Amino acid sequence: MIDIVDYDPAWPQLFESIRYRCERGLAGVVVVGIEHVGSTSVPGLAAKPVIDVDVIVAAEQVSNAISALERVGFRSLGECGIADRWALEAPAELVRTNTYVVVEGSLALRNHLGIRDTLRHNPALRDEYAELKRSIVARVDDIDEYVEAKSAFLCAVLEQAGLNAEERQLIQDANRAS
Repeated sequence: MIDIVDYDPAWPQLFESIRYRCERGLAGVVVVGIEHVGSTSVPGLAAKPVIDVDVIVAAEQVSNAISALERVGFRSLGECGIADRWALEAPAELVRTNTYVVVEGSLALRNHLGIRDTLRHNPALRDEYAELKRSIVARVDDIDEYVEAKSAFLCAVLEQAGLNAEERQLIQDANRAS
């Protein structure tokens, strides 16, 4: 079952707790930024109650960042089919999170930030997305079907965010493969 819940105003604070854990572990690693992404980063948007975090680094810092995060309890899961984005399993004591080390300027990062920023600045689009997600989970319970059913909508959001057709197709293809 896929759980979509109303926006929780505690989500930004939960992100901050994950950010703190990451920052502590990343001492000595050159980090561009740590961003709250995904639906929980958009005020007012219904979401799966999972905090998505992008740890942004230059390409040459990826292995250093992953090693540093592993030392504070994260476990690397690899790229998982998404170029320039490495997934990490969080320590059990943290809230539910999808944490990623992402290369600065990468398509994976531009995807996450483009969706977040576009939905943050367009309440009508945000609300339409919430309705879509709720309608999808009412009829499917498979996460791959859920992702696929959202794909066309998110591609339209990414077009508004300035990603070109080739970039949007690459993202759509990667989402189908995952």
